[in-house]
Amino acid sequence: MSPAAGGRSSARILLVNDDPTVADSCSRALRLDGYEVWAALTAEDGVRLAQAHAPNAIVVDIRTSLPRALGVARSLRQLPRLGETPIAIVSGDLHPTSDALGELTALGAVVRYKPLWLDEMVALARSLVVVA
Repeated sequence: MSPAAGGRSSARILLVNDDPTVADSCSRALRLDGYEVWAALTAEDGVRLAQAHAPNAIVVDIRTSLPRALGVARSLRQLPRLGETPIAIVSGDLHPTSDALGELTALGAVVRYKPLWLDEMVALARSLVVVA
């Protein structure tokens, strides 16, 4: 799915971010770019919203530890309709080993590191949706 005319998109994005202020800012930036956005503050709520809405792409930033990042990606991959949905894990804390990075990649997740500014968040969403 590519952006609509004028760089706008009709795609659905799920944003999982444990910081309410950042979640709100990122959601607003994505909406201004034409995305329909759901935001969750916990991994559990993110999985629930993913199941309910089947977004076109998922961006997860939950002060992600490696086990948690893998757990979220595994949980999302087990949901019907989300087996191929692009996932990005965003973190300033995650430093995966090559084995863990390989598993994240095999699960279809890309890893991005902070800082990630609002324009970079929008660019990340666009890159994920183009893959879908």
